[in-house]
Amino acid sequence: MWTKDKYVHHMGIAEGGNMALLGAAGPMGLGAVDYAIHGPIKPRFLVVTDINDARLARARASQIITVEDAVKNGVELKYINTANIENVHKYLLDLTDGKGYSDVLVFAPVKAVVELADRILGKDGCLNFFAGPTNPAFSAEFNFYNVHYSSTHVVGTSGGNTDDMIEALQLMEKGRDRPALCKTCRDRRK
Repeated sequence: MWTKDKYVHHMGIAEGGNMALLGAAGPMGLGAVDYAIHGPIKPRFLVVTDINDARLARARASQIITVEDAVKNGVELKYINTANIENVHKYLLDLTDGKGYSDVLVFAPVKAVVELADRILGKDGCLNFFAGPTNPAFSAEFNFYNVHYSSTHVVGTSGGNTDDMIEALQLMEKGRDRPALCKTCRDRRK
């Protein structure tokens, strides 16, 4: 967490912050939505984007994760199809009154999506590149002015560790995480 006089790194998402999950209406993205809403640390505002109406409609469906379910857990949730939005960067920033997002997770290895993620980061924002590219030369621009002056940063993740598995099992045991979401998504694609 950044303050004028010091920087203290806190693991995990910013509690009560703004979070955007880009390209996130597939199985892994929906798992992240579920965790953001039902996990131990929650954002205040959560945006889930995709460019496929069918996937977004399925994500909104009551059997997966609803806006009402998010509200019950203290999270304002918006599902947004960005395919026909002329200036996605501005649109997403306007949703935060220009403050940007504390946490942006990218679920599609697409240059434009990664660059959008960088552009919507707020002060001390973290871009989590979860999407695994298959092209070893995959790259995108990242604003290093903001790294220096706004303390933005990037991390790449591709799964979890043993502690993550233990936490996931504990959440499932408590009924706070629903692993069937990923299976539901796979079954509906058939």
